[in-house]
Amino acid sequence: MTAQSAISLQSVAKTYGDGRVLDGVSLQVKAREFLAIVGPSGSGKTTLLRLINRLSEPTSGVVQVEGEDVQTTDAVNLRRRIGYVFQGVGLFPHMTVAENIAITPRLLGWDAARIAARIDELIDLVRLDRGKHRERFPAQLSGGERQRVGVARALGAEPRIVLMDEPFGALDPLTRDALGDDYRRLHDELGLTTVMITHDMLEAVLLADRIAVIHGGRIVADGTPQALLHDGRDDYVRELMATPRRQAERLRNLMERPR
Repeated sequence: MTAQSAISLQSVAKTYGDGRVLDGVSLQVKAREFLAIVGPSGSGKTTLLRLINRLSEPTSGVVQVEGEDVQTTDAVNLRRRIGYVFQGVGLFPHMTVAENIAITPRLLGWDAARIAARIDELIDLVRLDRGKHRERFPAQLSGGERQRVGVARALGAEPRIVLMDEPFGALDPLTRDALGDDYRRLHDELGLTTVMITHDMLEAVLLADRIAVIHGGRIVADGTPQALLHDGRDDYVRELMATPRRQAERLRNLMERPR
């Protein structure tokens, strides 16, 4: 692991019963890097993410976060310093927006003034309205607003690392595009390290600094979006990366047609 690595997986395997989900995965994520992980359903993407914050344990290999072996680190403390955003949002329905955002800071023993200031700061950062949204309950929010609160909650305790599991997948295209752009802005402004799982190749290409492709429990490609778009060595990767190119070509052809 290099001195700059925020996350490191070294020869990690994970089996459930007789099935091997991850097979000797090695991966480094630098501090402040935005990594997208892509691959088919059942390829091990979510399992990999869960190993990083110790929601799951590796069968073999080593997972390190900021230089610490997660298996020798207190799991609760580890999770409190890593933000986690997922597709279902998972906001507590009986808590207001402010109360949801404040969960981890309260568990960490922050004082009331610091918590209140952090709530207001995050509501502003995710482009919600304090007066309109602060005391609302999740049921009173749109899907996009709930997802923004989910991002704010993940950032509540000022984590340096954020894990995202299909965070924008259930949103309509306009909201998904806007929220993806806003999160990338937050990633850069706050100096975060982000690992995001997505099935949307165009989203991965446009948002991430680097893309890791998992297929059959192994990483079959790892590089910048530009590099993978021109990588023809693996049939699956070539077909996967052809998707955003085909979309761009279709859009260009459509725009060039006479009205």
